Amino acid sequence: MIQLTIRVVPRASKTGIAGIRDGALLVRLQSPPVEGAANEELIQVIAKAFGVTKRDVAIVAGEHSKLKRIAIGTVDRRHFELVLKSLGISRQDLKVSS
Repeated sequence: MIQLTIRVVPRASKTGIAGIRDGALLVRLQSPPVEGAANEELIQVIAKAFGVTKRDVAIVAGEHSKLKRIAIGTVDRRHFELVLKSLGISRQDLKVSS
């Protein structure tokens, strides 16, 4: 299991991973932060980006905050780093734990 810090930007014009901000993966979401809509979209975006099912992604901390800690259950470190590299992101710039 890999855990990483994510900074969410709700109500963005375009959904997707947008880089790094202050050691956190920056994810833009079109959904508003109302009734868990942004959290659900975040789980979908992360699951799709890392090639796992939605049930393998969980918000560990920060459910009601823009700064969140998420866990990805079934991804190995090598695949995780390949996905980050394909996004132009260095693992060293992120707060990641396994």
